[in-house]
Amino acid sequence: MPENVPETTARPGRRHLLGAGAAVAAAALAPARSASAETRSSTGAGRPSRLAFGGDGTFRVVQFNDTQDNHRTDVRTIQLIERTLDRERPGFVVINGDVINGDMTTAEQVRQALNHVVLPMEERRIPWAVTFGNHDEDSAGATGMTEPRIRRFLSGYRHYVGNTANGVSGDSNQVLTVRSSRGRREGFALWLLDSGRYSPETIAGQPVEEYTYETIHADQVAWYRRTSQELQGRAGDPVPGLMFFHIPLWEFRHMWFGSPTEATEESHAKAAAKHGIVGERNEREYTAQFNPGLFHAALERGDVRGMFCGHDHVNDYVGNYFGIQLGYGPGTGFGTYGLEGDAVHRMRGARVFDLDEHHPGVLKSTRTVFAADLGIDLSPAPQPLGTPKPLGHR
Repeated sequence: MPENVPETTARPGRRHLLGAGAAVAAAALAPARSASAETRSSTGAGRPSRLAFGGDGTFRVVQFNDTQDNHRTDVRTIQLIERTLDRERPGFVVINGDVINGDMTTAEQVRQALNHVVLPMEERRIPWAVTFGNHDEDSAGATGMTEPRIRRFLSGYRHYVGNTANGVSGDSNQVLTVRSSRGRREGFALWLLDSGRYSPETIAGQPVEEYTYETIHADQVAWYRRTSQELQGRAGDPVPGLMFFHIPLWEFRHMWFGSPTEATEESHAKAAAKHGIVGERNEREYTAQFNPGLFHAALERGDVRGMFCGHDHVNDYVGNYFGIQLGYGPGTGFGTYGLEGDAVHRMRGARVFDLDEHHPGVLKSTRTVFAADLGIDLSPAPQPLGTPKPLGHR
């Protein structure tokens, strides 16, 4: 697919309401989320950090996105996770939303689907955490596995470092800090935000004509500002960081076209040169109904070096938008939509971030790793597990 895709280009079928989860997802078109009281802290960093720069001042992060399958996960999704981990040897992994789909009918099946995705990190003793996407709760009506219950299950894994901030919308807001190699101070921050699920069917009595997605809420933006200031107060300077959330912000589209009003191949060509955009855009950015102001808050604070999302499985572009890297992690899961025909799995992959305390801004580079690079079969036919793997814990 070409990189310069006009706004009118047809998108691949999103299958955004999947299987048994369809009725639940439709029922989920409701106003803003409430914050759960389960195992939260004020900052979302309740557990002591296990993350630290190496003696050479480096640290590596891997982002997987949209693993999005049921309890018989496609074996190639697991292969992609395992082979990426073995090649890249990260210090931390974020599974950035849509960990599972809505095709399960029992809580045990949900646990099995989650287990398949996280076992590769557990077996390699790599710290990991998740953000939630729009699909993770799609089966809750049948299984009872809401996001707080999913998080409670995940917390039983030994190398899970997840939590969520107290009194803030959503169930996967936290900041994890990476200890500097130069002492015990906080050298880098990994922000994980819950970007929500689906827009309500009506807002202020007016129908939402096209399905859209929920937004990051004002209290989450305020939490980021407040916690960023707290980190700076402890460190003495703003603590550089990366931010992960599932659903893209409007600024991703604005960067691609270089404008909030233009959407042409010509405007993109200018934007690509201005913002150093590389990578593919094979479908439009499926954003929230409203812009939450998160990008502007990060621009004002001056600490976030990059914001990275998933959600749109066949986009992998990245660029520098006024000093902040905006980019996609490609879809990791082989059980959901991709490109068309025989190329359906061409963009299955992961994103890698290399941090270096000796590099200005600490974020030294980011790159993608694709299934094809790792010798994984890209044929279109599904390859589900015959039998779910044993759970890593009960």
